[in-house]
Amino acid sequence: MRHLALVLILVCGWGQCATALTMYRIGGANLPAPELDVPYEFVQLDWADADPNFHGEIDQLAVNTDFITPQRLDPGTNLTPLIEGELGGEIRILEWTGWQVRQVEDVAVFDQDAETAYLGDGHYLRAPGYGPQKKYWLFDLGGRFLLDRIHLFPREEFKSHRFIENFLIGINDGDPLKDGTRDYRVLWTFGNNLRNTGFDFDIVHNISENTQPDLDLKIPAVPVRYLLFEGPENTRGIWEIAEFEIYGAGPAPFAGYVSNVIDLGAPASIGEFTWGGSKDPEANIDFRVRAGGDDDPNNYWRLTFRGDERSHFGRDGKALNLRSYGGLESGEKAGVTHDTEHWGFWTTAFGFDVGRADIAVSKPRQFIQVRADFESTDKASGQLDYLQFAVSIPPVASATLAEITPMAAPAGEAASFTYKIKPRLQPGDLGFDSISIDTPVRALGVDAVRIGGIDAAFTVVELAEVGFTVRIPAVDTQLTEELIEVDFRGEVFKFGTVFTGRVFNSEMPHEVHQSLTPGDADPLVDSDRLQVDLLDLHHSTIQALRLSSRVLTPNGDGVNDRIEIEYDLLNLSSGVPVRVEIYDLAGRSLGRVLQSTADSGRAMMQWSGRAGNGSVLVPGMYILRFEVEADSGMDVIERVVTIAY
Repeated sequence: MRHLALVLILVCGWGQCATALTMYRIGGANLPAPELDVPYEFVQLDWADADPNFHGEIDQLAVNTDFITPQRLDPGTNLTPLIEGELGGEIRILEWTGWQVRQVEDVAVFDQDAETAYLGDGHYLRAPGYGPQKKYWLFDLGGRFLLDRIHLFPREEFKSHRFIENFLIGINDGDPLKDGTRDYRVLWTFGNNLRNTGFDFDIVHNISENTQPDLDLKIPAVPVRYLLFEGPENTRGIWEIAEFEIYGAGPAPFAGYVSNVIDLGAPASIGEFTWGGSKDPEANIDFRVRAGGDDDPNNYWRLTFRGDERSHFGRDGKALNLRSYGGLESGEKAGVTHDTEHWGFWTTAFGFDVGRADIAVSKPRQFIQVRADFESTDKASGQLDYLQFAVSIPPVASATLAEITPMAAPAGEAASFTYKIKPRLQPGDLGFDSISIDTPVRALGVDAVRIGGIDAAFTVVELAEVGFTVRIPAVDTQLTEELIEVDFRGEVFKFGTVFTGRVFNSEMPHEVHQSLTPGDADPLVDSDRLQVDLLDLHHSTIQALRLSSRVLTPNGDGVNDRIEIEYDLLNLSSGVPVRVEIYDLAGRSLGRVLQSTADSGRAMMQWSGRAGNGSVLVPGMYILRFEVEADSGMDVIERVVTIAY
């Protein structure tokens, strides 16, 4: 996916703009173009176009024009000959100078020729006290894989007496945060000093009295980046290994895709992202996006060799970029950092099951980059067919800061909020006359709109279950920097509830609705955010439990045949199990009648007067027990209901 630049000719005035809606799709090459009832430009990009020269990356993925999926290892394929080629890894040996590139003689263990062998005759040993005293191989797989087994054996004619008596096999997943915590660290002596090899390993096999020439050893189903072989001399005779075979199975446990930096042609409003594919329940696919003002999200540093001084510039006085940094001598390279001045950070992850997400960026941006991260198990994986998103040029506004007050409210109670927006518009921007604000539950009402402190006419266009939209007088360059305030009433159920929002032009509803950016919209308040906390953190997860009726008459006449159970849950980090059980007045359980999962907020379920086995209960009084299995423990509320005919 190379840089893309769309040349757009735009003539704008309020409501009369030759705008450009562009749909981008990565992957899904054989899918039809999106069906929209408005003109748009469609840009099809290929998964395989990701190029490190344009900041793209493909890591342990099988790439098809229609999808990407984690690489899957064939359990019948020996990986050892592939390490230094297809896998992009390397095989190293331990010398007195540390881990070095393997020698020519080491090739015998992975040349796929059972008639050649590496001889463990002690020739690799140094003088006592200097260097390693055993034979070491370090197999760097080039990435993290799920290994299944290793197979090693001597040549056929030497199987009776050249088998290896004792050896150790260790694994390392490549996670630097675990360094120093694993079972075994390889050290060697240099005189009176111990030298650290820089690697430690979890031991999976430590065999001291082997008598078998042909060894087939299982490897735990955990991610492995490095595999260690350690073998001392035999106590009697010598050992040899004709082939050291490594076999894997299943998908790569961690894989990733980063697109090239995509040039949108001009600063644009970035709209909704959608994606498609499939995955097993135990697998995971996450998405992230970042946007910037130039074509490089990084800063590059060069050592000047004046103390610890680093510089953004090369010896020629020009600012370093990806190419010129790659041309520096290794000793000159002082690292790569994120360009915080021109690029935003990666967004928080959006899960695969959501299927779509609005991306909030600090302001309209010309450059964008997308990322997908895969996590698989030995039996579960997934595939991503496409990523798709829309942009509009020109943007709705050059910047739209927003914040909300108050910053905290009582849990589950009606509260008044003011949503503050400060737009910044430049000639050519679309402008807007509509504001959409997301709420955790249906808003209780919109009370007022002010522009520049003066009451403005407004219309509630939509009052949905999780948000509302208001129409206001047109905001164009004449109202740039004017404070817009929306007063509304609502409820919060979770600490840190975020009220996201968007602005758009109702005369061009097909154009991208521009996300609002948290920031200092009103210098007279200290919010600078769109997040509302709870004033009182209840110990109980259950804020309220309401029944539509205490009397149930399940006789099929359509009147009170079922009751609605409405409940409010507070401050849950994710969905938790919710259950309803029925008991008689003697305390005997009549079974679980309802089961679901729920997050913070308001939800509802229905009960038709049946026991856990599906039978209709006889008339009488019963106890309805509502249970929530929260992180802090089980929360319970009980209500008495009556069944009558």
